[in-house]
Amino acid sequence: MLKLLLGDPNTRKLKRYQPIVEEINFLEEEISQLTDDDLRKETQNLKSKISSELDLRKQKELLEEFLPKAFSIVREASKRVLDMRHFDVQLIGGMVLNECQIAEMKTGEGKTLVATLPCYLNALTGKGVHVVTVNDYLARRDAEWMGQVHRFLGLSVGLIQQDMNPFERKKNYDCDITYATNSELGFDYLRDNMAIDISEVVQRKFNYCVIDEVDSILIDEARTPLIISGQVERPQEKYQKAAELSLALVKAKELSKDGIDPEGDYEVDEKQRSCILTDQGFAKCEEYLGVNDLYNPQDPWAHYITNALKAKELFIKDVNYIIKNDEAVIVDEFTGRVMPGRRWSDGQHQAIEAKESLQIQPETQTLASITYQNFFLLYPGLAGMTGTAKTEEVEFEKTYKLGSTVIPTNQIRKRQDWSDQVFKTEIGKWKAVAKETAQIHKEGRPVLVGTTSVEKSELLSSLLSDEKIPHNLLNAKPENVEREAEIVAQAGRAGAVTIATNMAGRGTDIILGGNSDYMARLKLKEILIPLLVKPDNEHKPPIPKQRNSKSKGGFFYKSWFKFEKEHIKFFN
Repeated sequence: MLKLLLGDPNTRKLKRYQPIVEEINFLEEEISQLTDDDLRKETQNLKSKISSELDLRKQKELLEEFLPKAFSIVREASKRVLDMRHFDVQLIGGMVLNECQIAEMKTGEGKTLVATLPCYLNALTGKGVHVVTVNDYLARRDAEWMGQVHRFLGLSVGLIQQDMNPFERKKNYDCDITYATNSELGFDYLRDNMAIDISEVVQRKFNYCVIDEVDSILIDEARTPLIISGQVERPQEKYQKAAELSLALVKAKELSKDGIDPEGDYEVDEKQRSCILTDQGFAKCEEYLGVNDLYNPQDPWAHYITNALKAKELFIKDVNYIIKNDEAVIVDEFTGRVMPGRRWSDGQHQAIEAKESLQIQPETQTLASITYQNFFLLYPGLAGMTGTAKTEEVEFEKTYKLGSTVIPTNQIRKRQDWSDQVFKTEIGKWKAVAKETAQIHKEGRPVLVGTTSVEKSELLSSLLSDEKIPHNLLNAKPENVEREAEIVAQAGRAGAVTIATNMAGRGTDIILGGNSDYMARLKLKEILIPLLVKPDNEHKPPIPKQRNSKSKGGFFYKSWFKFEKEHIKFFN
């Protein structure tokens, strides 16, 4: 009723921005007459006026006053450097971000380009701006791609990567705009708080932050703490002994109908992710180890046995972790990505290493810790972008005091969103998915299936193999990591079937018909590498199938013609 009387609040918000959009469009003709040097001078003039104002309230007023001009300058720079002109809806998205709100923009509407607007404006304060992405690849890509606009206008652009030393980090944090991942920012903050000398601190005071895929970082991973640990000397033999003992223990069956405890040495609670020894299990363990009390403070065993049982029952190889270079590497349950360098705490990782007969690393204790929720609340100005903000609107408002605004698409959306289908059993659901995928594949249409875990992606892969449907599987396995961008880029080809774990922030455009850039690179590799690599006498490489000396133009002409005939037609 209120919506009918007062109108849609989101529409009212958008109407408020319309006069400013018109002002930016009015300035476009004037700004387009300026030379490249003039644009850089305008940037320096704005920066000197805004950064010289020490009163925060007056500085905020200056930012609002110069917003139309700043946005016009960025739009013109983007046209000249990237050949990309911000649409009016993207200008609105930039204003929403500048007001420290969350902008919901549909996939493909150019969120990455939108971020250049508020980042430029807030960088004029001289206090620094952070652009947060979900992985190193996206941070590097955006710093190199969108950073061109800021560098063209005379601003400095920094990039934080996992393998950087403190000197490089400090240099990049001192830039006007810094691209980084959420984890790198968080860990640098913890290290700074542990620093003994001020010269060891790499970050400066927080000012303004834009988060890409904000729902993934502030909601999905909000409760995951960032922890810096120190080594603790613990006897490694106990982990190995507990792993051997866990194999001798028998899992208890389900409770009987009369409620009597079942026979068995331990019970597993999958919901709470815990294992509990029964009375019989305690007795068996004490007898096996030759001790009177598993909880004896001088010689404790209970903690080691519990971790060994959890490693046996709850931590499954190729689902929760993978073995790579003789190390147990964690698989992120949200994204399906491997997380090298991260370890489970409280001796759990050591229990898994003992289970897999790997070298057991020293156990650690927590020295410093913070959650993403508490970390990002430290920023005076926080904004975010995502394709799905409205579904978590209440949580954003309650936890972070962030409002959400839905930005309309530049053109009328043609995609159809169908209602959910509910199945009685999980296997029934996956069989239905496989059946529908097979049907769509036969029609020659591309299919992209998203799954929540590596295990589910491999289950669907096996079902599609039974249907004899060729497909690409993208998950956390090491053999897929290098081909990740290639697999996603070709997900739009005719008849392509791609299965992937959580895809938020992959950062590669999926174009209907296939990505021509990647296809051209792959085809050139296929053609040229056999010519460049000299074969050994013993191991001669196979001759490429496209090669035919009798054909007109040689094998290159023929293979390129075949490539063009098969793939380029999908772009017309």
